[in-house]
Amino acid sequence: ESTKTMQLTQRSGLGSAQRRPNMAPRAMRSSLKVKAIAEPIVKQQSKAWGPDSWRNYPAQQQPEYPDVEQVKKATGDIAQMPPLIFAGECRTLQSRLAKAATGEAFVITGGDCAEAFSQFNANRIRDFYRVLLQMSVVLGFGGGVPVVKLGRIAGQFAKPRSSGSETKDGVTLPAYRGDIINGPEFTEEARIPDPYRLVRAYNQSAATLNLLRGFSSGGYGGLNRVAKWNLDFMANTIEGHAYMDLAKRVDEAIQFMIACGMDPASPLMNETEFFTSHECLLLDYEEALTRLDSTTNQWYDCSAHFLWCGERTRQLDHAHIEFLRGIRNPIGVKVSDKMDPRDLVSMIATLNPNNEPGRLSVIVRMGAKKLREKFPALIEAVRQAGQTVVWVSDPMHGNTETVNGYKTRRFENIRSEIEAFFDVHDQCGSVPGGVHVEMTGDNVTECIGGGSDVTAEALEDRYHTHCDPRLNAEQALEVAFYVANRLRKRRHAKEEAAKN
Repeated sequence: ESTKTMQLTQRSGLGSAQRRPNMAPRAMRSSLKVKAIAEPIVKQQSKAWGPDSWRNYPAQQQPEYPDVEQVKKATGDIAQMPPLIFAGECRTLQSRLAKAATGEAFVITGGDCAEAFSQFNANRIRDFYRVLLQMSVVLGFGGGVPVVKLGRIAGQFAKPRSSGSETKDGVTLPAYRGDIINGPEFTEEARIPDPYRLVRAYNQSAATLNLLRGFSSGGYGGLNRVAKWNLDFMANTIEGHAYMDLAKRVDEAIQFMIACGMDPASPLMNETEFFTSHECLLLDYEEALTRLDSTTNQWYDCSAHFLWCGERTRQLDHAHIEFLRGIRNPIGVKVSDKMDPRDLVSMIATLNPNNEPGRLSVIVRMGAKKLREKFPALIEAVRQAGQTVVWVSDPMHGNTETVNGYKTRRFENIRSEIEAFFDVHDQCGSVPGGVHVEMTGDNVTECIGGGSDVTAEALEDRYHTHCDPRLNAEQALEVAFYVANRLRKRRHAKEEAAKN
């Protein structure tokens, strides 16, 4: 296959483990006696791997289809369809993530909690894309490092559920698990898992990727359009004004570079890299899109460039870890305060046994208070094991609550967790590698607070999510400005230390 990158280029949870008490870094040094690179706990995972070897392990959060033969037919059809992404693009992404692990780049991941068939249209994709580009410009200009752009898009359909059923007015039905599995309508018919939704999800993902590639390589994502990315409803907001001020500074810098001889028609100015990601949850779908790369003879899951394992499915001796350990995509794993440091070291050893930089991201979701208590021990354990990971903050999932009957998140709690994430890294001398948020380009009212001043009473005004609450565009930009400020402070501190 072609190893040309996604021109999308700048040319264009662990249930069985016993929890241990939190320990300070010094205590960890004496008590955690791990090897330079630890060995996987689950010995049977040293057996030969194949795209279907996950079927030999328990699989959590999988739908119960009424007709298995229809599932085989649907996944068989997908297996004959073209890949959505290419192996060479995954290798490019891993090289970018390797720089994030050392502080030479920063990752921003954003997008819907779950994509919906009913909300699929070109304008929504464009508006999401614009906001993520805006966030990346804010981070890059403030942090002074390249920004790796990862969208939760073109495949983020399935959702894990805390319960397999839902009850309303005394009626109990199967839980809604995302449009790729069943429908959100509270009817018996809609909640029956339908395997042909897999094919529809593939087709929507292909169309979405086609548009994203066009945006990224056709000039829409070029730096000469920075000032044109602002959304209309952002024009009179505080964050909108702050972004336009920054855009003017970027434009002035570009004009200076052109005056110095830079070609304004160069790919650097007119194209951008953009990669896709989603949770590796529905294993029938992921297996159908796993292909053998002809240039390396290695397996890649061609449903997305980057896949992650969620908190509810990361058991070491279960199917999701078995599947992820064998694909060559860069991957991630989400961890909460329930993660034991020893088990994290073993999980990293299982998923990245050769300790390849950029191969594995650890996405931390705890809430600010628990993160300050638990995160240092995880960092120290990984450091002692000599393992290389990209540390990423997910400030969304540890801060979900219900207000006035709506599932929501408070902006102040989201920001507090990001603040704690940076503070802990400063204290531990480690590297904050990225931020992972659920956001949208729509002017929604799903998260309380922030510069947009969404109140609890206003949640019902524009609450459109099918699953979890998302930051609107103004709130997402506010996150980006805060993170950029923290990156700038780290850069200045590093420069001062170098002088001394």
